[in-house]
Amino acid sequence: MLENMKKSFPIIKDDPWLQPFAPAIEGRHEDALKKMKELAGKGKLSDFANAYNYYGLHRTDNGWTFREWAPNATDIYIVGPFNEWTECEPYRMKRLTDGNWEINLPERAMAHGDLFKLHVHWNGGWGERIPAYATRVVQDDTTKIFSAQVWSPEKPYEFKVHDFVPTVDPLLIYECHIGMAQNKEAVGSYEEFRTEVLPRIVKLGYNAIQIMAIQEHPYYGSFGYHVSSFYAASSRFGTPEELKRLIDDAHAHGLAVIMDIVHSHAVKNEVEGLGRFDGSYNQYFYGDGRREHPAWDSLCFDYGKNAVINFLLSNCKFWLDEYKFDGFRFDGVTSMLYYSHGLGQAFGSYDDYYDGSQDTNAITYLTLANILIHEVNPHAITIAEEMSGMPGLARAFKDGGMGFDYRMAMGIPDYWIKTIKEKKDEDWKPGSIFWELTNRRADEKTISYAESHDQALVGDKTIIFRLIDKEMYWHMMVDDHNAVVDRGMALHKMIRLATASTMNGGYLNFMGNEWGHPEWIDFPREGNGWSHKYARRQWDLVDRKDLKYQFLNNWDTDMMHLLGGQHGFQKLPIRKLWDKDDDQVLAFMRGNLVFVFNFHPFKSFADYGILAPEGEYEPVMDSDSAQYGGYGNIDSTIHHLTQHDDLYNEAHLGWLKLYLPSRSVQVLRMLPPKRKTAKKKAAPKKVATKKATTKVAPKAAPKKK
Repeated sequence: MLENMKKSFPIIKDDPWLQPFAPAIEGRHEDALKKMKELAGKGKLSDFANAYNYYGLHRTDNGWTFREWAPNATDIYIVGPFNEWTECEPYRMKRLTDGNWEINLPERAMAHGDLFKLHVHWNGGWGERIPAYATRVVQDDTTKIFSAQVWSPEKPYEFKVHDFVPTVDPLLIYECHIGMAQNKEAVGSYEEFRTEVLPRIVKLGYNAIQIMAIQEHPYYGSFGYHVSSFYAASSRFGTPEELKRLIDDAHAHGLAVIMDIVHSHAVKNEVEGLGRFDGSYNQYFYGDGRREHPAWDSLCFDYGKNAVINFLLSNCKFWLDEYKFDGFRFDGVTSMLYYSHGLGQAFGSYDDYYDGSQDTNAITYLTLANILIHEVNPHAITIAEEMSGMPGLARAFKDGGMGFDYRMAMGIPDYWIKTIKEKKDEDWKPGSIFWELTNRRADEKTISYAESHDQALVGDKTIIFRLIDKEMYWHMMVDDHNAVVDRGMALHKMIRLATASTMNGGYLNFMGNEWGHPEWIDFPREGNGWSHKYARRQWDLVDRKDLKYQFLNNWDTDMMHLLGGQHGFQKLPIRKLWDKDDDQVLAFMRGNLVFVFNFHPFKSFADYGILAPEGEYEPVMDSDSAQYGGYGNIDSTIHHLTQHDDLYNEAHLGWLKLYLPSRSVQVLRMLPPKRKTAKKKAAPKKVATKKATTKVAPKAAPKKK
């Protein structure tokens, strides 16, 4: 049966160039099947991945039960204010089999809100530790010390929205960070985000939010990527109940909630994290030269250990089950796929994906994670942040893939940055732009984006800052006409629509970038005096009617509503209508929408002809409109009829003649042909006749010859 399955893998059938690598593709598929059977037997992975229900602290009918996995430990004590933070016999854990430890405590032994830690002893030493499965970890404001916290409220949050099914066709993601989502120079909260930012996202027209930095992390400036407690929602932003309410409210507004999950590495901290949880170096991580990530100053999980796979798979299920997240964007997938973490590799041919440098254990884990997630929630969304382009990453497991729903189109933002930095405006080639935006594997869905949080971080620049730079500080008033600002705003609109309109799965934007948020993101650190000045979003700028940011916000809003309002837009074929690098004009059609770009920095064209399907077209939106900060040179009330050309009779094409202002894009909608109503034939006129009053003589018979 397995042999038949191997021969029929669609991924190989759809891409004949993969045929030489069929054994490798079949091998990774078989590895996943074997591991799945090893872990779950004849059952489902979702029945296996329940470690969070066994380990950690749980309230029972008789009090509390706490369990931990620490095979190298010789003794473990729970310490907290309930025993004056000292080791004592009533709080001493008992060793079980397979490296597990357990303790049962009476109700009075601890209470909701109590802080606690573990004292873990091993041969030759001991250390304070936070439980690996802690679901609540808090930091003392004065000492900055982290502790686990008993979290068992009398009235836990009850979700109002049940069995939520995301409507994400296409998927339009608003990437966000709770802490820096507020206007003030401080850390924002789940509640502030729910009441102040969520309504903005709904109004903008996005149908999903992707939340960063949810898993607890000791250093705020890590942007959430150096995780210490994988099961704890960051307490910087509020309580677990407040996060649940935020997710529930998002669902009530029809928004899917995707979590940025980090399973590619972990923080090196030993007291706060898992670094040497039981005193050993190889409990959760590799114990050899592969232990430390060479570029990220972090630790690499040992995906070959079943206990580690259980920890990570259960972590996926926990966030889906406990918080009702709708899926995950997996961070650092490239780093997981290769022993080299992808560092210094060019990935210029298919050979680079199957040359033995692939981490088979990590590939198996990622495959199982996708199987599990979709078992728990068939409507879940999984996205891979992956830059090498490994084939099959975003193909279903049954097709021979690794099971992700989408992969990030990471080459697109790099292309835009390179174009802006290195090319003069008159050297922008529409043909090159179109190729870059549409160059992807036809069998895998991608998330297109012009920029994400990566491009907004200090040391880099957002698109708007690259285009406008310091002029943004002085010339963003509505009545201030500045050539640099006008150019920047025009290209900002064009770049974003070009990227979004060519998506083949979804589109992503980082919060505030849609309206050209000024400056960079710089988290509080010693180098900036621990300032929050640049770790926030200045919403007051876009709300002000005397500033131009509102125009970019209007553009993004209408763009999202236009593309999101057409069900299955991302599945529609893209048909190039016109591509003339000399004029810097590009036009393509998707469904009944035609997108026409004029990238030329100073040439506007009157009656510019584009070959398009014959018919009538109505203007939908154009970047030169005054409501988007343009000059209003296009008359949006005029419908356009194609002009017939005998040369294109068979193709049913005609010339669509348009006025194309420089540095502008316009969208037109082809109208359905008008039905021709057949003219009714006039009824024959009746001739009025008098009734005969005399008999009419019969006609004479013909004479005989």
